[in-house]
Amino acid sequence: MDDIETRTDIDQVLRTFYLAAFEDEHLGPIFTDVAHMNLEAHLPVIGAFWEKVLLHVDGYRGNAMRVHQELNRRSALTPERFERWLTMWNTAVDSLFAGPVATDAKAQAVRIAGAMQRNLDRDDLQGDPPRSLPLAAP
Repeated sequence: MDDIETRTDIDQVLRTFYLAAFEDEHLGPIFTDVAHMNLEAHLPVIGAFWEKVLLHVDGYRGNAMRVHQELNRRSALTPERFERWLTMWNTAVDSLFAGPVATDAKAQAVRIAGAMQRNLDRDDLQGDPPRSLPLAAP
């Protein structure tokens, strides 16, 4: 199996992940019913994000945290949902690629999910303990 080397490779992982996630009983409703995500419109944006993270190609100009804060206000992005996202992300990566960049894609997902959880917890915290799960690298 080859490693992730190009934007086309990243797009392949993303399409594999999102098609499975849309069908998932836990994540699907967030993407379809809450976010009303149009996959074809979203892929160029999220692809640019992952291309920057994995291949160090400048081009992403969005604010992923802001988008997820708004989504969290509409439907709580719980630790269980983050854990499910990570499991499905790892499955998509592992089904298509192997190598240092593929491994980094999984490690970066853990880092990103953890940072998002911490930021969302800080936004949500009203005297309750943080909801975060310990997220270990693959």
